[in-house]
Amino acid sequence: MKVMIRRSPETGLSIYVPKKDLEEPIVETEHETLWGGWIRIANGWVLDLPQMASDTTLPITINAKKRGDDGEER
Repeated sequence: MKVMIRRSPETGLSIYVPKKDLEEPIVETEHETLWGGWIRIANGWVLDLPQMASDTTLPITINAKKRGDDGEER
């Protein structure tokens, strides 16, 4: 699914999912650099992010894969 990731001084990292009109803060990441691992957002979703350079500038729109409720990739 297409998502936009951005950073703001108020909320830190957040994600916006246009098809769901959903904006949530990112509460946990697998890697400090964000890319190539999973992220957890405030509503409980776990998304796998593509591998990208650690200095990739934000905001950025990417394709992410949502994992199922059991944490397995869909």
